[in-house]
This record gives sequence, C-alpha cells and structure tokens, in this order.
Amino acid sequence: MIEEVSPLSPLNTQYPIPNPQSPISKTQLLLYLIPIIGFFPSLWTLYRGQGSREQLAVSRLSITLALTWLLGYLLLSTGATTSDFFSLRLFILNSFLTSGYFIVSVWLILRLMQGKSGRLPGFSTLAERVFSKYLS
Repeated sequence: MIEEVSPLSPLNTQYPIPNPQSPISKTQLLLYLIPIIGFFPSLWTLYRGQGSREQLAVSRLSITLALTWLLGYLLLSTGATTSDFFSLRLFILNSFLTSGYFIVSVWLILRLMQGKSGRLPGFSTLAERVFSKYLS
C-alpha cells in the first residue's frame, strides 16, 4: 500500500516547509535598527546572549550607533548652552548629527529588507571590538 504524503509533511521535498525562524529573525533585525527605540531590544538580546550570529551583530551595531549619537548629542547640546558665540553653530551641527543617525538607520533597514548585509564598515568593527571585550 502506498502512503500519500501531505503537502505540509516534512517528507514532501517538492514543497519544503519554510524555516519559521527566518521571518521572525528578519523582523527582529528590523526592530533592532529603529532609531532610539531599537536600542532596548538590542540591549536585551546582547544581555541574554541568545540569538543568531546576525542578530548579535546587528544588536551590537544598533547599540553602538545609539550610544555614539547620544554622546555626540549631549556634548553638542552642552557646548551650545554654555557657549555664547558658537551656540547656533553647535545646534545646527547637533541637528545634522541627529538627522544622520536617523538616515543611517533607515538606510540599514532598507538594506536588510533587500536581503543585503546590515554592516557599516567603521561602526561594525568598533561594535565587535567594544562588545566582545565587555560581554564575552
């Protein structure tokens, strides 16, 4: 007697079952790269140390971008409030820094949606060096 194979059965090679982790993982990667908000799930992923290699790399990159932006934002804001002559220039520079952070985040999100790498040449290596030292 020949047994029929259901289309959802793992024995059916013609219609393979998609990996249930891939859509969730891609959604999580996109969540990690949302400016400011993505910092918190990224930090949680790195704190637990669980996740795929790509999730950990994007989490490190997201945290590095957010902390770099926050440090620059605070330094430029402090300089703008304490300076009389350079205050307008520092506020304009601060707005460029914030706009750049948001544009880079959106660009990385679009790259991930296209299936490309979510790496930035300078920041990804910095993130790997800093977080491998403190979180390993």
